[in-house]
Amino acid sequence: MKIFKITVLLMCFAAQAFGQIEKGARDDNGRHVIPRGFVVNTNDAMGELFYTKDDYLRMVRMGANYQVIRLELGKVSGFTGCTVDSEYLQKLDTLVELGKEHGMKTVFKMTVYGVKGFSWEEFWENRNDEHLTYIDAWKNIWERYQDQVAVKGYDLVNEPRKESMDISYEDLTNDYLVPLYQKIIDEGQKFNADKLMYCQAIFMNKGDAVNHNQYAEITAAINRENVVFTPHIYQNKKEWIKPTMLRFEQEAALQKGPMLVGEWGFPTFQTTDSSAHEQRNYMDFYIHTVNMFDSLGVGSIKAWFSGNRKMQNFLPGGPSTWAIFSDPNGVGTVERKYITDIIARPYPQAIAGSIRSFGFDFATRTLAVKITSDNQKGPSHIFVGANRHYPDGFSVRLGDELTLIQNPLHNTGLEVVKNENNWEVDGFIWDEVQQQLIVLDWPLDHTDLELRIEPGVTR
Repeated sequence: MKIFKITVLLMCFAAQAFGQIEKGARDDNGRHVIPRGFVVNTNDAMGELFYTKDDYLRMVRMGANYQVIRLELGKVSGFTGCTVDSEYLQKLDTLVELGKEHGMKTVFKMTVYGVKGFSWEEFWENRNDEHLTYIDAWKNIWERYQDQVAVKGYDLVNEPRKESMDISYEDLTNDYLVPLYQKIIDEGQKFNADKLMYCQAIFMNKGDAVNHNQYAEITAAINRENVVFTPHIYQNKKEWIKPTMLRFEQEAALQKGPMLVGEWGFPTFQTTDSSAHEQRNYMDFYIHTVNMFDSLGVGSIKAWFSGNRKMQNFLPGGPSTWAIFSDPNGVGTVERKYITDIIARPYPQAIAGSIRSFGFDFATRTLAVKITSDNQKGPSHIFVGANRHYPDGFSVRLGDELTLIQNPLHNTGLEVVKNENNWEVDGFIWDEVQQQLIVLDWPLDHTDLELRIEPGVTR
Protein backbone atom coordinates (compact mmCIF):
# COMPACT_ATOMS: atom_id res chain seq x y z
CA MET A 1 0.00 0.00 0.00
CA LYS A 2 1.15 3.55 -0.74
CA ILE A 3 0.91 6.00 2.14
CA PHE A 4 0.91 9.79 2.32
CA LYS A 5 0.86 12.29 5.17
CA ILE A 6 -2.68 13.09 6.21
CA THR A 7 -3.51 14.97 9.34
CA VAL A 8 -7.22 15.31 9.78
CA LEU A 9 -8.07 18.33 11.86
CA LEU A 10 -11.39 19.53 13.19
CA MET A 11 -10.64 23.21 12.86
CA CYS A 12 -11.64 26.50 11.32
CA PHE A 13 -10.05 27.73 8.12
CA ALA A 14 -8.15 30.78 9.31
CA ALA A 15 -6.55 31.76 6.02
CA GLN A 16 -9.68 31.80 3.88
CA ALA A 17 -13.43 31.92 4.40
CA PHE A 18 -15.42 29.71 2.06
CA GLY A 19 -19.13 29.99 1.45
CA GLN A 20 -21.44 27.04 1.98
CA ILE A 21 -21.98 25.06 -1.24
CA GLU A 22 -25.72 25.25 -1.79
CA LYS A 23 -26.08 22.98 -4.83
CA GLY A 24 -23.69 20.48 -6.28
CA ALA A 25 -23.43 17.88 -8.98
CA ARG A 26 -23.94 14.22 -8.03
CA ASP A 27 -22.80 11.08 -9.78
CA ASP A 28 -24.75 7.85 -10.23
CA ASN A 29 -23.70 6.69 -6.74
CA GLY A 30 -24.79 9.93 -5.12
CA ARG A 31 -21.26 11.19 -4.50
CA HIS A 32 -20.77 14.96 -4.51
CA VAL A 33 -18.74 15.70 -7.64
CA ILE A 34 -16.84 18.79 -8.74
CA PRO A 35 -16.65 18.52 -12.56
CA ARG A 36 -13.39 19.84 -13.93
CA GLY A 37 -11.71 19.35 -17.28
CA PHE A 38 -11.16 20.66 -20.78
CA VAL A 39 -12.88 21.49 -24.03
CA VAL A 40 -11.77 18.82 -26.49
CA ASN A 41 -11.95 20.17 -30.04
CA THR A 42 -12.36 17.74 -32.91
CA ASN A 43 -10.78 20.27 -35.27
CA ASP A 44 -9.14 23.69 -35.37
CA ALA A 45 -8.46 26.27 -38.08
CA MET A 46 -5.74 24.02 -39.53
CA GLY A 47 -7.82 20.82 -39.73
CA GLU A 48 -8.68 17.81 -37.63
CA LEU A 49 -7.31 17.10 -34.16
CA PHE A 50 -6.53 13.60 -32.92
CA TYR A 51 -5.93 12.45 -29.34
CA THR A 52 -4.08 9.51 -27.80
CA LYS A 53 -4.17 7.68 -24.48
CA ASP A 54 -1.18 9.76 -23.38
CA ASP A 55 -3.15 12.94 -24.01
CA TYR A 56 -5.96 11.68 -21.81
CA LEU A 57 -3.56 10.64 -19.07
CA ARG A 58 -2.14 14.17 -19.20
CA MET A 59 -5.68 15.51 -18.71
CA VAL A 60 -6.19 13.26 -15.70
CA ARG A 61 -2.85 14.29 -14.21
CA MET A 62 -4.06 17.90 -14.52
CA GLY A 63 -7.14 17.02 -12.49
CA ALA A 64 -9.67 16.37 -15.26
CA ASN A 65 -12.64 14.15 -14.51
CA TYR A 66 -14.78 15.57 -17.35
CA GLN A 67 -14.28 16.36 -21.02
CA VAL A 68 -16.53 18.55 -23.17
CA ILE A 69 -16.34 17.44 -26.80
CA ARG A 70 -17.12 20.23 -29.23
CA LEU A 71 -19.43 18.94 -31.97
CA GLU A 72 -19.52 20.33 -35.51
CA LEU A 73 -23.14 20.76 -36.62
CA GLY A 74 -22.06 20.42 -40.23
CA LYS A 75 -20.96 16.81 -39.65
CA VAL A 76 -23.99 15.53 -37.74
CA SER A 77 -26.92 17.30 -39.45
CA GLY A 78 -29.03 17.67 -42.56
CA PHE A 79 -28.62 21.42 -42.93
CA THR A 80 -28.08 22.60 -46.50
CA GLY A 81 -24.79 21.27 -47.82
CA CYS A 82 -24.29 18.98 -44.78
CA THR A 83 -24.45 15.23 -44.26
CA VAL A 84 -24.03 12.95 -41.28
CA ASP A 85 -20.40 11.85 -41.37
CA SER A 86 -20.07 8.25 -40.16
CA GLU A 87 -16.28 8.54 -39.74
CA TYR A 88 -16.81 11.60 -37.58
CA LEU A 89 -19.25 9.68 -35.37
CA GLN A 90 -16.69 6.89 -35.01
CA LYS A 91 -14.13 9.50 -33.98
CA LEU A 92 -16.54 10.68 -31.26
CA ASP A 93 -16.86 7.06 -30.09
CA THR A 94 -13.08 6.91 -29.71
CA LEU A 95 -12.96 10.12 -27.66
CA VAL A 96 -15.74 8.92 -25.37
CA GLU A 97 -13.97 5.59 -24.89
CA LEU A 98 -10.63 7.26 -24.16
CA GLY A 99 -12.32 9.39 -21.54
CA LYS A 100 -14.08 6.39 -20.03
CA GLU A 101 -10.82 4.42 -19.82
CA HIS A 102 -9.35 7.29 -17.80
CA GLY A 103 -12.31 7.74 -15.46
CA MET A 104 -13.72 10.81 -17.21
CA LYS A 105 -17.31 11.70 -17.99
CA THR A 106 -18.20 13.22 -21.37
CA VAL A 107 -20.45 16.15 -22.24
CA PHE A 108 -21.17 16.89 -25.91
CA LYS A 109 -21.47 20.54 -26.96
CA MET A 110 -23.13 21.51 -30.25
CA THR A 111 -21.56 24.33 -32.26
CA VAL A 112 -22.82 25.61 -35.62
CA TYR A 113 -19.41 25.15 -37.26
CA GLY A 114 -19.48 23.52 -40.66
CA VAL A 115 -22.86 24.93 -41.75
CA LYS A 116 -22.09 27.46 -44.49
CA GLY A 117 -24.07 30.67 -44.30
CA PHE A 118 -25.67 29.79 -40.97
CA SER A 119 -28.01 32.63 -39.96
CA TRP A 120 -29.02 33.04 -36.33
CA GLU A 121 -31.97 35.22 -37.33
CA GLU A 122 -33.32 32.53 -39.66
CA PHE A 123 -32.63 29.93 -37.00
CA TRP A 124 -34.57 31.77 -34.30
CA GLU A 125 -37.50 32.48 -36.60
CA ASN A 126 -37.51 28.83 -37.76
CA ARG A 127 -38.25 29.89 -41.32
CA ASN A 128 -37.45 26.50 -42.88
CA ASP A 129 -37.96 24.16 -39.93
CA GLU A 130 -34.41 24.80 -38.73
CA HIS A 131 -35.41 23.71 -35.25
CA LEU A 132 -36.47 20.29 -36.48
CA THR A 133 -33.23 19.91 -38.46
CA TYR A 134 -31.25 20.95 -35.39
CA ILE A 135 -33.09 18.51 -33.13
CA ASP A 136 -32.57 15.74 -35.70
CA ALA A 137 -28.84 16.44 -35.49
CA TRP A 138 -29.01 15.99 -31.74
CA LYS A 139 -31.00 12.77 -32.22
CA ASN A 140 -27.99 11.28 -34.02
CA ILE A 141 -26.04 11.87 -30.81
CA TRP A 142 -28.79 10.99 -28.32
CA GLU A 143 -29.58 7.69 -29.97
CA ARG A 144 -25.91 6.74 -30.22
CA TYR A 145 -25.10 7.45 -26.56
CA GLN A 146 -28.41 6.97 -24.75
CA ASP A 147 -27.12 3.86 -22.95
CA GLN A 148 -23.52 5.05 -22.53
CA VAL A 149 -23.15 5.88 -18.83
CA ALA A 150 -19.85 7.68 -19.50
CA VAL A 151 -21.80 10.34 -21.42
CA LYS A 152 -23.20 12.62 -18.75
CA GLY A 153 -25.18 15.01 -20.92
CA TYR A 154 -25.47 17.55 -23.70
CA ASP A 155 -24.65 21.26 -23.99
CA LEU A 156 -27.54 22.13 -26.29
CA VAL A 157 -26.63 25.39 -28.07
CA ASN A 158 -23.11 26.80 -27.90
CA GLU A 159 -22.93 30.59 -27.63
CA PRO A 160 -26.32 31.40 -29.21
CA ARG A 161 -26.28 34.85 -30.77
CA LYS A 162 -28.49 37.82 -31.66
CA GLU A 163 -26.32 39.33 -34.38
CA SER A 164 -28.35 41.85 -36.45
CA MET A 165 -31.83 41.06 -35.10
CA ASP A 166 -33.82 44.09 -33.96
CA ILE A 167 -34.73 42.65 -30.57
CA SER A 168 -33.64 43.05 -26.97
CA TYR A 169 -31.53 40.36 -25.34
CA GLU A 170 -34.29 39.81 -22.79
CA ASP A 171 -36.94 39.26 -25.47
CA LEU A 172 -34.62 37.04 -27.49
CA THR A 173 -34.01 34.96 -24.36
CA ASN A 174 -37.61 34.72 -23.20
CA ASP A 175 -39.38 34.46 -26.57
CA TYR A 176 -36.87 32.36 -28.54
CA LEU A 177 -34.05 30.80 -26.53
CA VAL A 178 -36.00 29.39 -23.58
CA PRO A 179 -38.83 27.93 -25.75
CA LEU A 180 -36.19 26.33 -27.99
CA TYR A 181 -34.47 24.80 -24.97
CA GLN A 182 -37.81 23.39 -23.82
CA LYS A 183 -38.45 21.92 -27.26
CA ILE A 184 -34.97 20.32 -27.47
CA ILE A 185 -35.09 18.97 -23.90
CA ASP A 186 -38.54 17.44 -24.38
CA GLU A 187 -37.21 15.51 -27.37
CA GLY A 188 -33.93 14.59 -25.72
CA GLN A 189 -35.55 13.18 -22.61
CA LYS A 190 -37.42 10.66 -24.77
CA PHE A 191 -34.07 8.97 -25.32
CA ASN A 192 -32.72 9.14 -21.78
CA ALA A 193 -34.40 11.25 -19.14
CA ASP A 194 -31.41 10.88 -16.80
CA LYS A 195 -28.95 12.73 -19.04
CA LEU A 196 -28.18 16.30 -18.02
CA MET A 197 -29.14 19.18 -20.30
CA TYR A 198 -26.59 22.01 -20.21
CA CYS A 199 -27.97 25.41 -21.19
CA GLN A 200 -26.16 28.67 -21.96
CA ALA A 201 -27.30 32.28 -22.23
CA ILE A 202 -27.11 34.54 -25.30
CA PHE A 203 -23.61 35.52 -26.41
CA MET A 204 -23.83 39.29 -26.78
CA ASN A 205 -22.66 41.31 -29.77
CA LYS A 206 -19.25 42.94 -29.71
CA GLY A 207 -19.39 46.03 -27.50
CA ASP A 208 -22.32 44.70 -25.45
CA ALA A 209 -21.73 43.19 -22.02
CA VAL A 210 -23.07 42.77 -18.50
CA ASN A 211 -20.42 43.49 -15.85
CA HIS A 212 -17.87 43.46 -18.68
CA ASN A 213 -18.80 39.85 -19.53
CA GLN A 214 -20.26 39.18 -22.98
CA TYR A 215 -23.20 37.01 -21.91
CA ALA A 216 -26.75 38.26 -21.48
CA GLU A 217 -28.79 37.51 -18.41
CA ILE A 218 -31.12 34.54 -18.56
CA THR A 219 -34.14 35.77 -16.64
CA ALA A 220 -36.68 33.02 -17.37
CA ALA A 221 -36.87 29.52 -15.94
CA ILE A 222 -36.61 26.70 -18.47
CA ASN A 223 -38.84 24.59 -16.19
CA ARG A 224 -37.44 21.22 -17.14
CA GLU A 225 -35.73 18.47 -15.12
CA ASN A 226 -31.95 17.94 -15.08
CA VAL A 227 -31.06 21.40 -16.39
CA VAL A 228 -27.54 22.67 -15.64
CA PHE A 229 -26.84 26.36 -16.22
CA THR A 230 -23.58 26.54 -18.18
CA PRO A 231 -22.24 30.10 -18.51
CA HIS A 232 -18.91 31.11 -20.01
CA ILE A 233 -16.58 33.66 -18.45
CA TYR A 234 -13.65 35.21 -20.29
CA GLN A 235 -12.64 37.97 -17.94
CA ASN A 236 -9.26 39.63 -17.38
CA LYS A 237 -10.33 42.24 -14.83
CA LYS A 238 -10.35 40.95 -11.28
CA GLU A 239 -12.93 43.44 -10.04
CA TRP A 240 -15.58 42.07 -12.40
CA ILE A 241 -15.13 38.35 -11.70
CA LYS A 242 -17.04 38.24 -8.41
CA PRO A 243 -20.11 40.22 -9.54
CA THR A 244 -20.30 38.16 -12.71
CA MET A 245 -20.11 34.85 -10.87
CA LEU A 246 -22.67 35.95 -8.28
CA ARG A 247 -25.00 36.89 -11.14
CA PHE A 248 -24.46 33.48 -12.70
CA GLU A 249 -25.23 31.84 -9.37
CA GLN A 250 -28.61 33.58 -9.28
CA GLU A 251 -29.35 32.50 -12.85
CA ALA A 252 -28.47 28.91 -11.99
CA ALA A 253 -30.82 29.04 -9.00
CA LEU A 254 -33.59 30.07 -11.38
CA GLN A 255 -33.12 26.73 -13.17
CA LYS A 256 -33.20 24.84 -9.84
CA GLY A 257 -30.03 22.96 -10.62
CA PRO A 258 -26.25 23.17 -10.31
CA MET A 259 -23.97 25.38 -12.39
CA LEU A 260 -21.03 24.35 -14.53
CA VAL A 261 -18.74 27.03 -15.96
CA GLY A 262 -18.73 25.68 -19.52
CA GLU A 263 -15.70 27.66 -20.68
CA TRP A 264 -13.37 30.05 -18.90
CA GLY A 265 -10.02 31.75 -19.15
CA PHE A 266 -9.09 34.90 -21.04
CA PRO A 267 -6.92 33.97 -24.07
CA THR A 268 -3.18 34.32 -23.83
CA PHE A 269 -1.25 36.61 -26.17
CA GLN A 270 1.70 35.52 -28.24
CA THR A 271 3.86 38.00 -26.32
CA THR A 272 2.96 36.44 -22.97
CA ASP A 273 5.02 33.29 -23.57
CA SER A 274 8.21 35.38 -23.45
CA SER A 275 7.22 37.95 -20.82
CA ALA A 276 7.56 37.15 -17.13
CA HIS A 277 5.55 40.29 -16.31
CA GLU A 278 2.62 39.28 -18.52
CA GLN A 279 2.70 35.75 -17.11
CA ARG A 280 2.50 37.07 -13.56
CA ASN A 281 -0.46 39.21 -14.61
CA TYR A 282 -2.23 36.20 -16.12
CA MET A 283 -1.59 34.12 -13.04
CA ASP A 284 -2.99 36.89 -10.86
CA PHE A 285 -6.42 37.12 -12.49
CA TYR A 286 -6.57 33.37 -13.23
CA ILE A 287 -6.01 32.63 -9.52
CA HIS A 288 -8.63 35.20 -8.60
CA THR A 289 -11.05 33.51 -11.03
CA VAL A 290 -10.56 29.94 -9.84
CA ASN A 291 -10.72 30.95 -6.18
CA MET A 292 -14.18 32.32 -6.95
CA PHE A 293 -15.18 29.08 -8.68
CA ASP A 294 -14.04 27.00 -5.73
CA SER A 295 -15.66 29.22 -3.12
CA LEU A 296 -18.99 28.64 -4.89
CA GLY A 297 -18.32 24.92 -5.32
CA VAL A 298 -18.81 25.01 -9.09
CA GLY A 299 -17.12 22.90 -11.71
CA SER A 300 -15.24 24.48 -14.61
CA ILE A 301 -14.13 23.50 -18.11
CA LYS A 302 -11.00 25.13 -19.56
CA ALA A 303 -10.59 25.92 -23.24
CA TRP A 304 -8.67 24.30 -24.95
CA PHE A 305 -6.70 21.08 -24.55
CA SER A 306 -4.68 21.68 -27.71
CA GLY A 307 -1.42 22.92 -29.14
CA ASN A 308 -0.58 26.20 -30.83
CA ARG A 309 -0.92 25.52 -34.56
CA LYS A 310 -2.42 28.95 -35.27
CA MET A 311 -3.06 32.14 -33.31
CA GLN A 312 -6.21 34.22 -33.64
CA ASN A 313 -6.03 37.99 -34.11
CA PHE A 314 -9.24 39.58 -32.81
CA LEU A 315 -8.02 41.33 -29.65
CA PRO A 316 -6.18 44.68 -29.35
CA GLY A 317 -3.22 42.94 -27.71
CA GLY A 318 -2.33 41.08 -30.90
CA PRO A 319 -2.29 37.37 -31.80
CA SER A 320 -3.78 35.20 -29.07
CA THR A 321 -4.97 31.69 -28.32
CA TRP A 322 -6.81 29.57 -25.77
CA ALA A 323 -4.43 26.63 -26.31
CA ILE A 324 -2.80 25.50 -23.07
CA PHE A 325 0.26 24.08 -24.88
CA SER A 326 2.73 26.33 -26.69
CA ASP A 327 4.26 23.88 -29.18
CA PRO A 328 2.97 24.17 -32.79
CA ASN A 329 1.17 20.82 -32.89
CA GLY A 330 -2.50 19.93 -32.98
CA VAL A 331 -2.27 18.53 -29.45
CA GLY A 332 0.86 19.71 -27.70
CA THR A 333 2.94 18.71 -24.67
CA VAL A 334 4.82 21.94 -23.81
CA GLU A 335 2.65 23.41 -21.08
CA ARG A 336 2.03 27.08 -20.58
CA LYS A 337 2.67 26.57 -16.89
CA TYR A 338 1.41 30.01 -15.94
CA ILE A 339 -1.96 28.59 -17.03
CA THR A 340 -1.74 24.85 -16.36
CA ASP A 341 -0.48 25.06 -12.77
CA ILE A 342 -3.61 27.02 -11.93
CA ILE A 343 -5.94 24.69 -13.82
CA ALA A 344 -4.32 21.68 -12.11
CA ARG A 345 -4.82 22.89 -8.53
CA PRO A 346 -5.78 20.32 -5.85
CA TYR A 347 -9.49 19.80 -5.19
CA PRO A 348 -12.05 17.19 -4.05
CA GLN A 349 -13.14 15.43 -7.25
CA ALA A 350 -15.76 13.06 -5.87
CA ILE A 351 -16.73 12.77 -2.21
CA ALA A 352 -18.82 10.04 -0.56
CA GLY A 353 -21.12 12.42 1.25
CA SER A 354 -21.34 16.17 0.78
CA ILE A 355 -18.70 18.83 0.22
CA ARG A 356 -19.50 21.77 2.49
CA SER A 357 -16.61 23.96 1.30
CA PHE A 358 -13.12 23.74 -0.20
CA GLY A 359 -10.32 25.94 -1.44
CA PHE A 360 -6.65 25.82 -2.43
CA ASP A 361 -4.36 28.55 -1.12
CA PHE A 362 -1.74 29.11 -3.84
CA ALA A 363 0.56 31.05 -1.51
CA THR A 364 0.85 28.27 1.09
CA ARG A 365 0.01 25.35 -1.24
CA THR A 366 -2.67 24.19 1.19
CA LEU A 367 -5.92 22.46 0.25
CA ALA A 368 -8.65 22.77 2.88
CA VAL A 369 -11.85 20.73 2.53
CA LYS A 370 -14.91 20.42 4.76
CA ILE A 371 -17.15 17.42 4.15
CA THR A 372 -19.95 15.39 5.69
CA SER A 373 -19.10 11.72 5.19
CA ASP A 374 -21.39 8.98 3.82
CA ASN A 375 -19.41 5.81 3.17
CA GLN A 376 -22.30 3.99 1.52
CA LYS A 377 -21.78 6.11 -1.57
CA GLY A 378 -18.38 4.60 -2.38
CA PRO A 379 -14.76 5.78 -2.46
CA SER A 380 -13.75 9.43 -2.36
CA HIS A 381 -11.21 10.91 -4.77
CA ILE A 382 -9.14 14.01 -4.06
CA PHE A 383 -6.92 15.34 -6.83
CA VAL A 384 -3.57 16.37 -5.36
CA GLY A 385 -1.29 17.10 -8.32
CA ALA A 386 1.76 16.30 -6.22
CA ASN A 387 4.05 16.16 -9.26
CA ARG A 388 3.66 19.93 -9.73
CA HIS A 389 2.46 21.28 -6.37
CA TYR A 390 4.29 19.03 -3.88
CA PRO A 391 7.68 17.95 -5.26
CA ASP A 392 8.79 18.20 -1.62
CA GLY A 393 6.14 15.69 -0.55
CA PHE A 394 2.89 16.42 1.21
CA SER A 395 0.98 15.85 4.43
CA VAL A 396 -2.72 15.20 4.78
CA ARG A 397 -4.41 15.93 8.07
CA LEU A 398 -7.84 14.68 9.12
CA GLY A 399 -8.70 16.18 12.49
CA ASP A 400 -6.07 16.00 15.20
CA GLU A 401 -6.33 12.23 15.13
CA LEU A 402 -4.70 11.08 11.88
CA THR A 403 -1.62 12.18 9.92
CA LEU A 404 -0.18 10.52 6.82
CA ILE A 405 2.70 11.62 4.62
CA GLN A 406 3.85 10.99 1.07
CA ASN A 407 7.63 11.33 0.92
CA PRO A 408 8.96 11.37 -2.68
CA LEU A 409 12.40 10.26 -1.41
CA HIS A 410 10.92 7.02 -0.07
CA ASN A 411 9.39 4.60 -2.53
CA THR A 412 6.91 3.49 0.10
CA GLY A 413 3.70 5.31 -0.76
CA LEU A 414 1.74 6.51 2.26
CA GLU A 415 3.33 6.51 5.69
CA VAL A 416 1.40 6.78 8.94
CA VAL A 417 2.80 9.44 11.26
CA LYS A 418 -0.03 9.81 13.73
CA ASN A 419 -3.12 7.70 14.43
CA GLU A 420 -4.45 8.51 17.90
CA ASN A 421 -7.66 6.46 17.58
CA ASN A 422 -6.07 3.47 15.84
CA TRP A 423 -8.27 4.00 12.79
CA GLU A 424 -8.04 1.56 9.90
CA VAL A 425 -5.82 3.30 7.33
CA ASP A 426 -5.63 0.66 4.60
CA GLY A 427 -8.43 2.55 2.88
CA PHE A 428 -6.19 5.56 2.27
CA ILE A 429 -4.44 5.04 -1.07
CA TRP A 430 -2.08 7.26 -3.04
CA ASP A 431 -2.45 6.79 -6.81
CA GLU A 432 0.82 8.09 -8.23
CA VAL A 433 -0.22 7.66 -11.87
CA GLN A 434 -3.43 9.67 -11.60
CA GLN A 435 -2.10 11.94 -8.85
CA GLN A 436 -5.08 11.23 -6.63
CA LEU A 437 -5.66 10.46 -3.00
CA ILE A 438 -8.35 7.78 -2.75
CA VAL A 439 -10.25 7.22 0.49
CA LEU A 440 -12.18 3.95 0.38
CA ASP A 441 -13.89 4.65 3.70
CA TRP A 442 -13.80 7.67 5.99
CA PRO A 443 -12.84 6.69 9.56
CA LEU A 444 -16.00 8.35 10.86
CA ASP A 445 -19.26 7.99 8.93
CA HIS A 446 -22.10 10.53 8.76
CA THR A 447 -19.78 13.01 10.47
CA ASP A 448 -18.48 16.46 9.66
CA LEU A 449 -14.77 16.18 8.83
CA GLU A 450 -12.10 18.68 7.87
CA LEU A 451 -9.22 17.63 5.66
CA ARG A 452 -6.02 19.50 4.91
CA ILE A 453 -3.27 18.71 2.43
CA GLU A 454 -0.08 20.68 3.06
CA PRO A 455 3.44 20.75 1.58
CA GLY A 456 6.28 18.85 3.22
CA VAL A 457 6.67 15.73 5.32
CA THR A 458 7.67 17.16 8.69
CA ARG A 459 6.97 14.60 11.40
